[in-house]
Amino acid sequence: MAIKPIVVLLIGLTLASVRVVEAQQAGKVPRIGYLDSTGDPKTPQPSVEAFRQGLRDLGYIEGKNILVEYRYAAGMTDRMPSLVAELVQLKVDVVVVSALPAIRAAKQATKTIPIVMVTTQDPVATGLVDSLARPGGNITGLTRLTRDLSGKRLELLKEVVPGISRVGVLVDANMIDRAPAFKDYETAARALKIQLQPLEVRGPDPDFDTAFQAAAKGRVSALITITDALFSRYQKRIADLAIKNRLPSMYELTAYAEAGGLVSYAASDAESFRRAAVYVDKILKGAKPADLPVEQPTKFELVMNLKTAKQIGVTIPQSVLYRADKVIK
Repeated sequence: MAIKPIVVLLIGLTLASVRVVEAQQAGKVPRIGYLDSTGDPKTPQPSVEAFRQGLRDLGYIEGKNILVEYRYAAGMTDRMPSLVAELVQLKVDVVVVSALPAIRAAKQATKTIPIVMVTTQDPVATGLVDSLARPGGNITGLTRLTRDLSGKRLELLKEVVPGISRVGVLVDANMIDRAPAFKDYETAARALKIQLQPLEVRGPDPDFDTAFQAAAKGRVSALITITDALFSRYQKRIADLAIKNRLPSMYELTAYAEAGGLVSYAASDAESFRRAAVYVDKILKGAKPADLPVEQPTKFELVMNLKTAKQIGVTIPQSVLYRADKVIK
């Protein structure tokens, strides 16, 4: 029996519609959710550009073959869960987060959307993943081993200023893991016969002046700042106060030394976030987060700020300067 023309037309239109849908699906532009925990839209952190550069290195062009939804917490921890929820509601293909509160918020918000983290914490000890080799779940990414380097930073600080005997430790009193972070420095301090004085401040408007007054009253001879999303908004403020009080200062992020801090020792900030783009690429190409090992840094940067050293009257020994990866003059 002959098929009527109208039936042929309907079949043809149906097949054409299927082909259009398939083409649209095949040409779908992936969408990434990126939470900048410390910056704001006007002043995003350098890590944002490092991530973008990582995407470009892999052939991605924002607005053409990839879309990135940016959210900025400006160091306000209480905003992170709602910003993560926004990204999840957008049904992005991957979420990229760094601060521990944001990573935990993402883990609670979704069990299906892949999460790429760049964390300063031990992701196993904090319960983010099952193991570094086999993360399990929907989270993978990079750990910067920030806490593991605490003892090394204190050793370096004593090499830079051999006479130090009491070190102030600037810490956010509301920081989730402030006690373990301080304990890491305490362990090294005992071996080096250095006393530590905690200098706690509280957000959202931290009173750094009072903390530095307490440092002066306690006769501290140097300063260490524990990395925190809140503090990242005030890198230059902290560095300037250390200079004003003539305190040699050590930091857990390179950005602090670049803002005027004396010394920093850390995994490369830029490299960590460029590598995050590699994880995004692998996931978009079909890899499962559970099967992607969490990466640990293989290179650490020692940065010295000679301009600051001169301002506070510190002469950095040549033996330490020779080992610096970057010297700011």
